[in-house]
Amino acid sequence: MQIQPYLSFEGRAEEALDFYKKALGAQEAMVMRFKDAPPEAQANMTPGSGDKIMHMSFKVGDTELMGTDDYCSGKAKFEGISLTYNAKDTADAEKVFKALSEGSQVRMP
Repeated sequence: MQIQPYLSFEGRAEEALDFYKKALGAQEAMVMRFKDAPPEAQANMTPGSGDKIMHMSFKVGDTELMGTDDYCSGKAKFEGISLTYNAKDTADAEKVFKALSEGSQVRMP
């Protein structure tokens, strides 16, 4: 059995995917946009969200993660979750920490 994280980026999924590609070398596996959904699903879409990501899948190393723009509110709250990166050595840990913390608020280095 396998459990995969499914993250809601509230309208910023493409930005997140680009960030993970740059910071962690993530590989895009699949992107489905709202405009590509069946017509009955499009009836419930937020207006103007056609180019936003309905579902995406990407890999970081051997781990597959999934994500969405969800309701496109722009107010993603990542509360109560943590994702762990297992670095291969100290140099890798320092490189990834620097990439992930750029433009962020580090609470505990």
